[in-house]
Amino acid sequence: MSIATVMVYVDPTQQAEGQVRVARGVANKFGASLVGVSALEVEPTFVAEGVVIQQTTAADLERMKSILVDKEQWFRSIVGLQQERVEWRWTVQYPTVFLAEEARSADLVVVKRDQDGMDPYHHVDPAEAMLQMGRPTLFVPEHVSELRADHVVVGWKDTREARIAVRDALPFLTEAAEVTIIEICTSDEQDAAHRRLRDVAKYLQAHGVKCRTEVRVQMAETHAHQLIRLASDGGADLIVTGGYGHSRLGEWMFGGMTRGLLTEAPFCLLMSH
Repeated sequence: MSIATVMVYVDPTQQAEGQVRVARGVANKFGASLVGVSALEVEPTFVAEGVVIQQTTAADLERMKSILVDKEQWFRSIVGLQQERVEWRWTVQYPTVFLAEEARSADLVVVKRDQDGMDPYHHVDPAEAMLQMGRPTLFVPEHVSELRADHVVVGWKDTREARIAVRDALPFLTEAAEVTIIEICTSDEQDAAHRRLRDVAKYLQAHGVKCRTEVRVQMAETHAHQLIRLASDGGADLIVTGGYGHSRLGEWMFGGMTRGLLTEAPFCLLMSH
């Protein structure tokens, strides 16, 4: 797999440059083109007791379009790449829906790691977009504007999503100086975990990846917190995992690795679903 096109979602009102700079860095790393995407949706008319309280006017719609058009200049000024390597796409539509549709033309989608529950008319839902896009998603937390990916940690669980994530991450893994594959398991699963990780390492080594494996026994802390701690102790700045091996609703109700990583990780996450 190669990365020829990187797509990044830009909130039309954002001023922070973090995920755009990360996307630019990834595009430069792989010689890829860069596509910026942004959208706003018209809010429905709000009526109370037969009285229209709020309604989007024609002037409001033109103002929304103007915001989206003007954001292109901001985007291009940060990217600073040759014009033929940069594209800007916008529309009046639900941001998450638009991003999921446009992802058909990208190898990798970069999004700011906002929390769920944001206004769907004005903000993209990164986790929902990942579930819909069918593309690897690079989540960038606040205050991060660079991704070196010299040391990458693969959080392994023997699931369909993890296998897809490892395959999707090959461009990063082959370029990394160090890759550590970690499986967190119960004490009675250690032998099986070692066998699984040997297979994953053999697969990656066949693609030229320099990697090592670690089996860690589950601690009292959550799996997500333990993986983040291990990655931080090792100096990694990128974690690769599958995303939502269980239902998203189940993870948010009962907890889970994906939810924990999206909530707690202080560095970038590359996830596939």
